[in-house]
Amino acid sequence: MTEGVRAQATLGGGCFWCLEAVFERIHGVESVVSGYAGGHVTAPSYQAVCSGSTGHAEAVQLTFDPAAISYRELLEIFFTTHDPTTLNRQGHDVGTQYRSVIFTADAAQAAEATGLITELTTEAVFPRPIVTEVTPLDRFWPADAYHQQYFRRNPAQNYCAAVIAPKVAALRARWASKLRSSPPAS
Repeated sequence: MTEGVRAQATLGGGCFWCLEAVFERIHGVESVVSGYAGGHVTAPSYQAVCSGSTGHAEAVQLTFDPAAISYRELLEIFFTTHDPTTLNRQGHDVGTQYRSVIFTADAAQAAEATGLITELTTEAVFPRPIVTEVTPLDRFWPADAYHQQYFRRNPAQNYCAAVIAPKVAALRARWASKLRSSPPAS
């Protein structure tokens, strides 16, 4: 990482374990924290978020070096590693907590996100309309420690092997030039 300014991006696109496994492999991403954003409950628990009653989405908060990777590049990776056309679901994960959402830190991030969605729509990149929300980040709540680095610690777990591993393989195939030269630290 180069010395200097760091920025944050907060994204929801299904299970946070999937997004974490993708973004921790990206050169320029310094840290990935799994958690919750976009709800109305203070300090939500995993169980409460899974119930769908808190309004939160499972999300990841990335700290990145904008000199190494741009916010737009992170969004491009985001759009190719989940399905932004399914409302409140990713595969078998169903509910508002699994919605596709970009939580923006400021007006510049909001403009970048809405601009990219407009471009992807104009270019008809996806066969169905993009339903990804773009909304200001109010607060991000980190998930409990057992949710952090989940795929790295549990690669043989059924969900990890069936759902996350194929996403990581697709990431490697499509975004090889953006990957770290060495695996993330444990």
